[in-house]
Amino acid sequence: MTTQRFSSVPSVSSVVIDLGFPARRYNPPMSLSEQIQKDIVTAMKAREEHRLSTLRMVKTALKNREVEKMAPLDDKEGQQVLTTLIKQRKDSVEQFTKGGRQEMADKEAAEIVLIEAYMPKAAGEDQIIAGVREVIAEMGAPTMKEMGTVMKNVMARFTGAGIRVDGKIVSDAVKRELAGK
Repeated sequence: MTTQRFSSVPSVSSVVIDLGFPARRYNPPMSLSEQIQKDIVTAMKAREEHRLSTLRMVKTALKNREVEKMAPLDDKEGQQVLTTLIKQRKDSVEQFTKGGRQEMADKEAAEIVLIEAYMPKAAGEDQIIAGVREVIAEMGAPTMKEMGTVMKNVMARFTGAGIRVDGKIVSDAVKRELAGK
């Protein structure tokens, strides 16, 4: 007995159903919380305990801020939470190093590296100094009394460009540049 194939009957894979609206092919980028949740699952599957604990801590910090605000966080607010976490870790590294607890300092430093992966690109010190000089040139000849205004303008410039900067480094650069005048 031979089997006969009917060419007029479409196969299941070639049937196209028109639902009356265009298909969406664009996947919007993931929010920070969604990306961290996805990475938590990946860390669980890979059995990366340190990475998993750090990501859970970050997720908890973001969720706590969301609860305080009583609304979902936007990306800028999420970045502020991460900046706070990094600052706390840097303080901890300093304290553990002073206290002779190098293994704890190393653990905190590893957490900083992991958290920074979710942050925008950071500016280098020479890039910060160049930005400070540009702002000072635009403002004319500001004095030390106008340091706050210079700081505000420099920080706004970097934030507007989507570049992360450490306020302490900016402050030191502004002081050096204004003291030289």
